[in-house]
Amino acid sequence: MLRNKNLVPLSRQHQHALALCVRIERASPIDGSKVVEWQTEIAQQFDAEIKIHFAAEEQIVFPVARNFSELNSLVEELLGEHRLLRACFTKAESRQMRSDEITEFARRLSEHIRKEERQLFERLQQLLPAEEMERVGRELDEALENASQTCSLPTPKQ
Repeated sequence: MLRNKNLVPLSRQHQHALALCVRIERASPIDGSKVVEWQTEIAQQFDAEIKIHFAAEEQIVFPVARNFSELNSLVEELLGEHRLLRACFTKAESRQMRSDEITEFARRLSEHIRKEERQLFERLQQLLPAEEMERVGRELDEALENASQTCSLPTPKQ
């Protein structure tokens, strides 16, 4: 299904995070000499965009979804995944991730994003009246205005 324009900002950020996941997957198994670089990039992506993204979902999208009983268990599942992913970002920020944990993080983040896109967003587009979806879009625009909105690429070594 075509993404509703009011959810496109979140979907665009999902694409940025998925790009990171794909790059990690392609680099796996992560060479031990590159672990710090990957952790730095993961932490930067969180600070630049994902932290704000999670907050917008939790404060705007999830409460709206909870108005539909059929989405309550999905929202709880997604919130649990946010908690787990935040712990991963914290671990990356403190440079405590191992090579295998970086690969596992990318798998979990990718699965989480796909669940939001394919299940939550699809169903919300079917359930929400146009006026409500537009209100959600306005609130998301405001909430996301401080996110970088760019795809983070690694800085080449000099």
